[in-house]
Amino acid sequence: MKELVVASTNVGKIKEIKSMLEPLGIEVKSIKDKLGKDLDIIEDGQTFKENALIKAHAISDILQLPVLADDSGLEVDAMDKQPGIYSARFLGKDTSYVEKNQYIIDAVVGKNRTARFVCAMALVIPGQEDIVVEETMEGLIHDKIEGENGFGYDPILFFPPCNMTSAMMSLEEKNKYSHRAKALAKLQEKIKELG
Repeated sequence: MKELVVASTNVGKIKEIKSMLEPLGIEVKSIKDKLGKDLDIIEDGQTFKENALIKAHAISDILQLPVLADDSGLEVDAMDKQPGIYSARFLGKDTSYVEKNQYIIDAVVGKNRTARFVCAMALVIPGQEDIVVEETMEGLIHDKIEGENGFGYDPILFFPPCNMTSAMMSLEEKNKYSHRAKALAKLQEKIKELG
């Protein structure tokens, strides 16, 4: 596999995926690179894995190329694992992440602060069996928004082993510990098995 399309227009997500797959000799492209536009795919699955497969199949069917889709989000235990699969649309699609992050910080005051990032990745290669992996990054909801790196909920997920939020980590640190990095590492093994 020389070229892989990532079913995303999220620049931060694509950067993380490129940093791990391009050293394997795989050229990573976004949907926009291949189609010149984003596609509005209805993600009506009930799990991260189902939504990742929906996205990967939708794009692969159009392009007839290998497509990697990632569905990821934040689960907060004190909020019954919300926002979960609705992480991007939590509190409405037009709500900023600063507002979403502050809402979650306020919601867990005096409660259990355990939370995790979940990442499901689906690799669809025309004519081959789908590959789906899922990983997590366990942490705590921080008491404030902190850190400039990353995107989304990175500034509020505190990762105790590094004593910092995900948004305070360098790309190298993220590529060791993050849910996406761990899912990609699993996927790399499966890609190597395919040759």
